Amino acid sequence: MSVPQLTIHRHDQRRRTLITLAGEIGLESAPLLRAALARCLSDGIRIIDVDLTPVTFCDCSGLNAFLYAAQRTREAGGILRLHNPAPSVGRLFEVTGCGFLLLGLPLWHLSPSLGKVPDTATAGALPHRSAPRVPVFSGDAW
Repeated sequence: MSVPQLTIHRHDQRRRTLITLAGEIGLESAPLLRAALARCLSDGIRIIDVDLTPVTFCDCSGLNAFLYAAQRTREAGGILRLHNPAPSVGRLFEVTGCGFLLLGLPLWHLSPSLGKVPDTATAGALPHRSAPRVPVFSGDAW
């Protein structure tokens, strides 16, 4: 049996980042996700936006990784927001009642501004996606 693959791309600018996840988030890949999100905090990132558009599957281990990262980010004075979950992933957040803790606006709805420190009017702004993304972690998540 093959291990589900998760690819994580991270694009930083100052104290913000846009992380794009692609693949499946399950028991095997959740530690990879947790490590990537923890690395953001240790690097001084305080606004973490996660694009879930290419995620095809997420189970409770992935949900737990997101909830843990959201709590740690809040404790550090930051915010973690998930964007554009597939219907099946969105259903996981809905059924567990966790959506209000994690979900932000759809990416297309947000301003592409990245360089400014967000105020209450721009708190939903995401980094501009024109810069090339480089893989942070990739491969089998063992």
